[in-house]
Amino acid sequence: MKEIKRDSYLELLINRKENGLIKIITGIRRCGKSYLLNPIFKNHLISSGIEENHIIKLDLDELENSKYLDPYKLNEYVKSRIIDNKTHYVLLDEIQKVENFEAVLNGFLHVKNLDVYVTGSNSKFLSSDIITEFRGRGDEIRVYPLSFREFYEARGIAREDAWKEYLIYGGLPLTLNLKSDEQKSKYLTELFDATYIKDIIERNNVGRKDILDALINLLASSIGSLTNPTKIANTFNSNAIKDVSVNTINTYIDYLLDSFLLEKVERYDVKGKKYISTPSKYYFADIGLRNARLNFRQQEENHIMENIIYNELLKRGYNVDVGIIEVREKEKRKQLEVDFVCNLGSKRYYIQSSLNLDTREKTIQEERPLMNINDNFKKIIIVKDNIKPWITEEGINVIGILDFLLNENSLDI
Repeated sequence: MKEIKRDSYLELLINRKENGLIKIITGIRRCGKSYLLNPIFKNHLISSGIEENHIIKLDLDELENSKYLDPYKLNEYVKSRIIDNKTHYVLLDEIQKVENFEAVLNGFLHVKNLDVYVTGSNSKFLSSDIITEFRGRGDEIRVYPLSFREFYEARGIAREDAWKEYLIYGGLPLTLNLKSDEQKSKYLTELFDATYIKDIIERNNVGRKDILDALINLLASSIGSLTNPTKIANTFNSNAIKDVSVNTINTYIDYLLDSFLLEKVERYDVKGKKYISTPSKYYFADIGLRNARLNFRQQEENHIMENIIYNELLKRGYNVDVGIIEVREKEKRKQLEVDFVCNLGSKRYYIQSSLNLDTREKTIQEERPLMNINDNFKKIIIVKDNIKPWITEEGINVIGILDFLLNENSLDI
């Protein structure tokens, strides 16, 4: 296996050096946040001429550093390491473990020669729970599991073989160190229960693990499908799990979103230019974790491919919604769906995900929502087939999934 390079994230950190803000590296646990800080960013600092005694690094989830979970001791330790007026770079891993960490970080902002970088595994960093004076002083960098391009480059095998592996085991970096399918399956399954579920339950004092488990299973088996808390609660109450309220479902979904395990996608009325609050879609941050949750059953490649496309769009910095196009047919109104409406600054793309366009009828079916959008933004269909990019008779761009994933500029080709 080759070295895992996360150059796009390193560039984001470099561009934020000494900007007067706390650099907050967030993302799902085990996605590579710690590795990004050390060795990747630390090595960059050293190679750019920063002396090691000007790099203050603490891994706060290690037993030997547990005393620094006390905010006063952490504050004292960092300030004791300042030896001159040159910039000192503070790298703190898993800062959320420190009680009242907001006050500590605010204090560091008042020290002119400290440039601070922290990692954390839940969204409380930027939520309303953080004290007022910290808002506006944090610069978030969201890290995701390995993209397919990162996975492919590190794996060093044929891209079709890499794709088959990625579809099943996803992009958590440690899977690359495991040799057999059995090892990978075991790692992901145990990680889900022993790390993610345990963390959610302990952090939020979850009282109904049976509901949480059933909710995760339901969302895992229906990625990319429209749903809402009321529908989920009704499903549970009509089956073996009783006395489930909509509020409980809402709360537990928020816990899953807060842990970065899931992403919620809103629906957007393209013609009406407004959001539709419910129902929504949910995708997993890592498809390998989703598959592990279902014991590697339900391997519907179309839904898995859709989830991977969504994650790739997020990694590229797009705001992503599900598009709704209302049309009239035979005196009736009907809603057509565009899988993804992607926005970044002045750019917008409309994207459909399809396993193939092997018949004219299938092509027309996938094109139809796109053809009912009356603007000039680019419209694209991403297919599984390993094909050269082409344009349909109606002017819709078609690109193969591997070409899309391996070229960060693929949407502009």
